[in-house]
Amino acid sequence: MNSRIPLLQIKDVYKKYGNDDKYALKGVSLDMYPGEIVSLLGVNGAGKTTLSSIVGTLRPPTKGDVLFQGTSIYKNIPEYRRNLGFCPQRPNLNPLLTLRQNLEFAGRYFGMTEDEIHQRMNELEKNLGIRKYLDKTSPSLSGGWKQRYLIARTLMHRPKIVIFDEPTVALDPGVRNQLWYYIKELRNEGMSVLLTTHYLEEAEQLSDRVCVLDNGVVKLIDTPQNLMKSFEKERLEDVFLHLTKPQDGQDE
Repeated sequence: MNSRIPLLQIKDVYKKYGNDDKYALKGVSLDMYPGEIVSLLGVNGAGKTTLSSIVGTLRPPTKGDVLFQGTSIYKNIPEYRRNLGFCPQRPNLNPLLTLRQNLEFAGRYFGMTEDEIHQRMNELEKNLGIRKYLDKTSPSLSGGWKQRYLIARTLMHRPKIVIFDEPTVALDPGVRNQLWYYIKELRNEGMSVLLTTHYLEEAEQLSDRVCVLDNGVVKLIDTPQNLMKSFEKERLEDVFLHLTKPQDGQDE
């Protein structure tokens, strides 16, 4: 994998909020390659959301840089955002528009022509099975269906990088497994996926690599298989619990 050219490079990123001397991120570096899924793991407060929000241009770093295809994203943020898809944890579809209109609006926002929007919606209808409720509004949908349409909206403009923030929270196992399938398909299409999740089984099933954050620092980056082998564990969850347990003398 390292012989390939990184699509995204997070380089020595620090982040603190306001006048607080405490850093949420402390020199985080991470490369992402085309067509791979990287999961951010860590306990609450480890820095996962802060890092994904910086990659998603929702917050700037205090220090450091993020490069897309070798160029700092801060030289042209609008152009970088054309290559970025962000799927939030909480559904934020416009409740006054039908789902079809939500998708059409997303396409127009990214400058797609009407023909491109029509073609892309046909592809998403087929791949995600969303035709059924296109002419409904989001308040009438279950959580699982809302999540499908969020993913469809995220993918309308064919981004090269997709950020999923806790995509399967509060979903039943059947719907969760369907969404896992869709996320794997994105990788098969050559997209790169940055995934934040509290479900260790999800990270184990989906990830090419996992990045474990601890108190704003990268503790390690490796494949789930290598981690389970190195720590002699049968599940990624057991590796994570081993890595994040308090050390002797450390407060729980």
